[in-house]
Amino acid sequence: MKLLDIQSSPRGESSDSITLTTSFIEACESASASIVVDTLNVWHEELPEFDHEAIGAKYKAVKHETMTEAESNVWERIQSLIQRFQNADRIVLGTPMWNFGLPYKLKQLIDLVAQRNYLFTYDGKQYGPLLNVEKAIVVYTRGSRYLEGTPIPPSFDHQAPYLDFWLRLIGVRDLRSVIVDNAWNRDRQESEVSLANGKATLEGLVEWFLTTSNKAAATCNASDLRIGGTAPCCLERKGHDR
Repeated sequence: MKLLDIQSSPRGESSDSITLTTSFIEACESASASIVVDTLNVWHEELPEFDHEAIGAKYKAVKHETMTEAESNVWERIQSLIQRFQNADRIVLGTPMWNFGLPYKLKQLIDLVAQRNYLFTYDGKQYGPLLNVEKAIVVYTRGSRYLEGTPIPPSFDHQAPYLDFWLRLIGVRDLRSVIVDNAWNRDRQESEVSLANGKATLEGLVEWFLTTSNKAAATCNASDLRIGGTAPCCLERKGHDR
C-alpha cells in the first residue's frame, strides 16, 4: 500500500499538524508492514513557481502544442509531482490554518498538480476525477475555532471545505477530516487536551484507513470529527495555528 504523506507546515517537529499525522502514520505502519510512505513536505520540495513558463506549459499540454525548452523543463517537474499523486493508494495530509486559509505553499502544490487530463477531466460541461485513491485523511489544526457571533463564523471557513472538495474532485473516494480546534490557545492545558483528543481520534481511524473495500464508501462530514469545539475562541491568533 503506497501512502502519500503531505506535510504543509514549515515548523517540522514543532508543528502540531505534522506531529498528529506522523503519529497516525506510525500507528498504520505498526498495524501493517506493507505500507510504503512517500513524504511530500511542501517546504522542502523546492516547488517550481507557477509562473509564465508553467502556465504556458499547462495550456500547451491541454492543446497538445510544442513547448519551449523552459516550459518543457518546468512541465517535467510538474509531471514528477503529479506522478506521486497517481501512485498513491492512500493520502494523509496535515495542514495548519494561516489567515483563515491554507499555507501558501500548499496552495502552490495544488496549483501545480491540479492539471486537466492528469488529476481531473473537464469536457466543457462537467468535471471528473482521474485518481483512484480509496481513502484519505486530512488533519486540520487551528489556533482558534469558527464560532457564530464572532468575527470568524463557520461560514467563513476557507480551509477545510476547499481542501475537502479538491481531494474529492481529483478522485479520493472516502475522505475523513479531523479538525483540531484550539491547538494554540491562551490556556495551554486546554490546547493539550484538544491535541490529545485529536491523536486519539486518529488512532481510532487506523483500522478503517487500512481496510480495502471494493466499493466506494460514503464520505464523512468533517464536522463529525471536530476536536476541541467546546473551548472559547482565541481571537488573538487571527486564525493562525501550528
